[in-house]
Amino acid sequence: MKLLHAADLHIDSPLRGLDRYPGAPAEHLRNATRTAVDNLVSLALEEEVTAVLLAGDIYDGSWRDVNTGLYFTKQMRRLREADIRVFMISGNHDAENKMTMRLTLPDNVHLFPSESADSSIHEDLGLAVHGQSFAQAKVTDDLAAGYRPAAPGLFNVGLLHTSLNGRPGHDRYAPCNLEQLVDHGYDYWALGHIHKREVVHGDGVHVVFPGNTQGRHAGETGDKGCTLVTVDGAGAVEGLEHRDLDTAARWHEVRVDMTGALDLDDACHLVERDLQRRVTDHAVDGRVDAVRVVAVGAGEAHSALLTRREEFTAEVRGLSQDYPSVWIEKVRVDTSRPRERVASERFAGLVADVREEAARLADDPERVREVLDGAGLRGKLPAEVRTSFEEDGWAERMAGGAADLLVAMLEESR
Repeated sequence: MKLLHAADLHIDSPLRGLDRYPGAPAEHLRNATRTAVDNLVSLALEEEVTAVLLAGDIYDGSWRDVNTGLYFTKQMRRLREADIRVFMISGNHDAENKMTMRLTLPDNVHLFPSESADSSIHEDLGLAVHGQSFAQAKVTDDLAAGYRPAAPGLFNVGLLHTSLNGRPGHDRYAPCNLEQLVDHGYDYWALGHIHKREVVHGDGVHVVFPGNTQGRHAGETGDKGCTLVTVDGAGAVEGLEHRDLDTAARWHEVRVDMTGALDLDDACHLVERDLQRRVTDHAVDGRVDAVRVVAVGAGEAHSALLTRREEFTAEVRGLSQDYPSVWIEKVRVDTSRPRERVASERFAGLVADVREEAARLADDPERVREVLDGAGLRGKLPAEVRTSFEEDGWAERMAGGAADLLVAMLEESR
């Protein structure tokens, strides 16, 4: 038996903010979620899988028009023609109360209800799938606790959209714990909601997040796809294999160590080297590689990178023009001053004051929030930036960055 496990398709997800970027391949990126679904269905047909498991957030929310639903039903009919069954649940993005439009799904698709957990038993396939959809976007109850017992003699799958006991950057929905899932009696838990691939448990009972099928912004980097599950004749998982689906677009964060850079020219050479090694050498025909370049490390080029940031960004974007598949989404400077550098006597006192104030801000994240909210800035920030405010140490990084810029400007003025 082969099963194809995918989650968080987010079909036709609106990629907000692309218009702000000059030269952004907006149309190509907007179609990427559909390309990933095309690839998912084609893979299911090629592998002749028994069933496809979709663990929630098939849609990004209520459709802007009916074409989103028509597209999905067309893909499900491709599977129906090959007699491949589909088992799916809705998650927080496509919860029952968020979907204002619906279409009748082909009869090979089983959508689990939201009122309570249910089971779909197929003795002819040797398969039992259990699941429950989200009734509303915010589900804080432990849904897994209500899942039915395993069906004897069959391969049992639990289909669940959950954060487990919590994951950074994701809301805590349908919380449960790993021990609870492992002890429930199922053979495989097909999870969704977390966009990063993770085999949470792989000994006996398998508990797997396949990640999302297509990265949608700079916070969702690396290869994206689904998990091919092979079950042996004894009803045990024989193999788990990740398969890429993101052939239209892939997001990268390239962190470039500037420790050895003496000036802006050196910094650009280091960026070009890392772009070649980590992105362009692995380019795929037809795929856009959206790259965020982050300059890191302590080096002599630190002051120049901060004070001539726009020039550095323009140079990096210019480098990428030699590689048609690469689009530079953003260039960020996160370097620091060399430890041995000492501020000149003229500015020593001012530098000390700047550092002292930065330290106070770092210890008072609420004060930083008040400044941002008072200026109305936080609500205007992109979603991936706003989520950074929930990460540990965000206020320290922000205060430290502001202090570094001021000190660099003082150094450049000497």
